[in-house]
Amino acid sequence: MAAVVTELEPEAAAAAAAEDATRDGAEEAVDTGPRAPPLLAGNRLSLDLYPGGCHRLLHLCAQQSPQLLQVEFLRLSTHEDPGLLGATLAQVPGRLPCLRSLVLKGGQRRDALGACLRGCLTLLPAGLSGLARLAHLDLSFNSLETLPACIPQLRGLDALLLSHNCLTELPEALGALPALTFLAVTHNRLQTLPTALGALSTLRRLDLSENLLETLPPEIGDLSSLAELNLASNRLQSLPASLEGLLSLRLLFLYSNLLTSVPAGLVHLPLLARLDLRGNQLRDVPPEFLDTPFVRLQGNPLGEALPGPLSPPGTPVVPEMPRLFLTTDLDSFPVTPQGCSVTLACGIRLHFPEGAAASPITIRYRLWPPEPRLVPLGPHDALLSHVLELQPHGMAFQQDVGLWLLFVPPRAQRCREVVVRTLSEESWTDLETHLEEEAPKRFWARCQVPHFSWFLVVSRPVSNSCLVPPEGTLLRSSGHPGVRVTFPQGATEEPRRVRMQLPLPPGVTGLSLDRSRLHLLYQAPPAATWDDITAQVALELTHLYARFQVTHFSWYWLWYTTKNCVGGLARKAWARLRLHRVNLIALQRRRDPEQVLLQCLPRNKVDATLKRLLERYRGPEPSDTVELFEGEKFFAAFERGIDVDADRPDCVEGRICFVFYSHLKNVKEVYVTTALDRQAQAVRGQVSFYRGTVPTEVPEEAEAARQKKGSDALWMATLPIKLPRLRGSEGTGQWPGTGLSLAPLNLGDAESGFLTQSNLLSVAGRLGLDWPAVALHLGLPYRELQRIRLEFRDDLDGQIRHMLFSWAERQAGRPGATQLLVQALEQSDRKDLAEEVQAVLELGRQKYQAGILRTGLAPGDPAPPSLLASESPEPAQA
Repeated sequence: MAAVVTELEPEAAAAAAAEDATRDGAEEAVDTGPRAPPLLAGNRLSLDLYPGGCHRLLHLCAQQSPQLLQVEFLRLSTHEDPGLLGATLAQVPGRLPCLRSLVLKGGQRRDALGACLRGCLTLLPAGLSGLARLAHLDLSFNSLETLPACIPQLRGLDALLLSHNCLTELPEALGALPALTFLAVTHNRLQTLPTALGALSTLRRLDLSENLLETLPPEIGDLSSLAELNLASNRLQSLPASLEGLLSLRLLFLYSNLLTSVPAGLVHLPLLARLDLRGNQLRDVPPEFLDTPFVRLQGNPLGEALPGPLSPPGTPVVPEMPRLFLTTDLDSFPVTPQGCSVTLACGIRLHFPEGAAASPITIRYRLWPPEPRLVPLGPHDALLSHVLELQPHGMAFQQDVGLWLLFVPPRAQRCREVVVRTLSEESWTDLETHLEEEAPKRFWARCQVPHFSWFLVVSRPVSNSCLVPPEGTLLRSSGHPGVRVTFPQGATEEPRRVRMQLPLPPGVTGLSLDRSRLHLLYQAPPAATWDDITAQVALELTHLYARFQVTHFSWYWLWYTTKNCVGGLARKAWARLRLHRVNLIALQRRRDPEQVLLQCLPRNKVDATLKRLLERYRGPEPSDTVELFEGEKFFAAFERGIDVDADRPDCVEGRICFVFYSHLKNVKEVYVTTALDRQAQAVRGQVSFYRGTVPTEVPEEAEAARQKKGSDALWMATLPIKLPRLRGSEGTGQWPGTGLSLAPLNLGDAESGFLTQSNLLSVAGRLGLDWPAVALHLGLPYRELQRIRLEFRDDLDGQIRHMLFSWAERQAGRPGATQLLVQALEQSDRKDLAEEVQAVLELGRQKYQAGILRTGLAPGDPAPPSLLASESPEPAQA
């Protein structure tokens, strides 16, 4: 016992020091800034999104607030000082004895490339084992290398999340958790599993994807309650026969492994609804696997013979190169010296030959939008794909890696070619590219890359090159046979004049043209202006060509015009080669007027787009036609009392940035809000579009800019935005930060407890990817789920809110609706949300009963006046 006391003394001393420091300066630290939102909301304490969450918790502990004794849900960010974080966690068991859910996650911060950063948590205080009521523990996105010793002592633990850590193994003591039903250890470095894992008889969901597992212990077949098992993206070559004993199994994911065989009895499991075996090395499977609809076998070499002749006896068998099929938006995958072929979820393919990597490495990738700093386009280039980033940057391979990029074929193909462009040593170069077509309208650009960087597919004018020997040569253009460059003998030994030939403009011949209207223009990069050099060269005219001599290579343009002065005209014509005529639209969603869609469309696409959008949106007519350059920047500014509701990376002080590209949608959806009183009258604002980058300040009216109607005017268009008047007092009870204008909606009744629209918004904000399962358990048909996914195809929050509120509107006034929601959450393995909803309902019932006693409408002893004064018959807010 003395050893235990000695071990706890540093933690207790650190906690005491932190508590004393908090008592001295916490008031100033908490109260000096602007008004902060309330930290305690019922039985929940969410500190993961606030700066200085540890200081705030220590401040509450120092005050000895009695409300802490009722807290059941605690969320804390691990992006804190490790010493301060440890001292704060040491206070939790004594100050929050009723804690049932503890979330200690990283990932709230991102690096320069947008990737989530891990938290600094590497261990937990031993005192956390005293949380006897703890049922949910989330330690995702941290730096754990071993499982903390206090976790196996939490006997009541129901859900344990350890994803995105650095774990290489799990201890045998993990089998001492008798109540565990959900275990997630994805994106770690697990190579083996403990045999005690089979002792978790209550485990229903086990996720071990994205690890380095090569074998499974036979004891995994003892998980009698297991309903879902995910072993995807590992290195499994075989499976134990004990998996046939998982009689409760419904979902089994084994894609992206190295499996060469599977137990035949898997397909006969009584409750199995999905068996995913894609992207393995299966050459032969039992016939029942091929006839079962829920078995997926794509990406396996079924029926193919082993490559190469049989090896003589004693020769080691070399396994076939593995193939990985990433069906989710994962951002990394492993590569070994054995090599592999990888197909990303977006369709991009990579081939690592054997020996390309000298040691096992982890490849990370990301698809970037076509931002100007990442898209180096020339004057006549067109972007055909997204920007692919492969890391680690600059890492050289022993052999070139094959890369296949999907691209959209260009409309204009005459005198143009498609190439892959990459960043190499701070300069962009074009790689030798081969085009492949696998199916109609599905094209790949294939190239060999020696190292990783950024890659994109562009369409450029045809470029030809040749080796010039001392005796001279002739270079012809493959795009236009009339363009030829003659290198005379000895051109490589000393500066010599080079003979060039350009075709005359269409419809003009050397016998009929007017020499005063023929001009040869010259441009020397990086200058963007063209100079008329007609008087400086001797043009030789034939029936079809104009020949001249040059001393060095650059840009040359043969111009034939009907005007005598060509300097300014040629410059404007060159600038307008990439000019587009577009219209600007601003539409508001019919169900939610505070959601505004802004889009810039080419003039020929406006009618078709509006016809598709007006079923869900409404708004003014499109703007007048304006002209924009390819890649030109512009921005949208909300005016007359309208402002952007949430912080966005493309938003600067309420103004939304755009970059126009003719091949992209150029669309953004934002939520707007207003500081004006919408209960008195509707707010009539507007959105104006201006050219250029976002300035530091935009005038409210910009009358001078709007009076200038030229193509170079700062102002382009102004469209009206109207936020309707809020009806009733419920309009002020919106969920903070959502900016939604929803009709008043209460689910249930006051006597048995009801949920307001704020409660439903809180539930919707935490459902995440589990919303389809909840919807099916609520009774929504699968066809309606598909319609919601299609209608909100790029908006996960919109899918969740639309599903939940459309169901709630149909259930309004019906008894038992709240219990139906609780049951659906429990059946979808979201007991954390179900318990929160139950707590809200119970709090509402208590307040309702207290209100009845206070008004004397029910028999019984009235509650003490102090209690009645503190209670309120208002519905509980989560």
